Amino acid sequence: MNEKFFADYKKFIVAPVDEKLNGKESFDPKNYASHYIMTLSIFDSRITTWKDAGKYEIDVDKSIKTVLKEFNIKHHERYHLELLELDKFKNYFVLALSSRTEFETNEENDRISIIVDRLLTNPFYVGQGWFNLIGEKGRIARKLFCCSFMKYEIENQDHLKIDKKFESINGFISKNDEIKLVKNF
Repeated sequence: MNEKFFADYKKFIVAPVDEKLNGKESFDPKNYASHYIMTLSIFDSRITTWKDAGKYEIDVDKSIKTVLKEFNIKHHERYHLELLELDKFKNYFVLALSSRTEFETNEENDRISIIVDRLLTNPFYVGQGWFNLIGEKGRIARKLFCCSFMKYEIENQDHLKIDKKFESINGFISKNDEIKLVKNF
């Protein structure tokens, strides 16, 4: 074979897309059509508060963050989940679910149930060992979570402005991204 045949091969190199890098774009709520606040608790729970999970060698905070990170990477084209509240003295946690498509009112329950029961349960149940947190009734039903949700709608965003002044510095940044300091007396 002629060695010079592939001499310009560098022009044809295409780096493979790493699946792990997908979904790492920063969350922008404007890219999503609907948002829900979900409260999840353990079905047939063997613990009274999250701090009791240590008895079963489960770090709840780390588990939730791991599962949500993997979920957001895997399902970034359709959904985004964000942890809003986790208190070790309570028996529930609160997530924000954002969907790129709008759920019809009559199908909200079914769609969110599919997300919780099919997409979220297995990574917690098997991957993070949360099967230890449920009783016999939960194991037989293979149900991990009880979930309630409410649609999150921002009706009036005037709370973002105070006296027609922006709370965020972005309101002061010019189009050429220069920040000018102005001192008022």
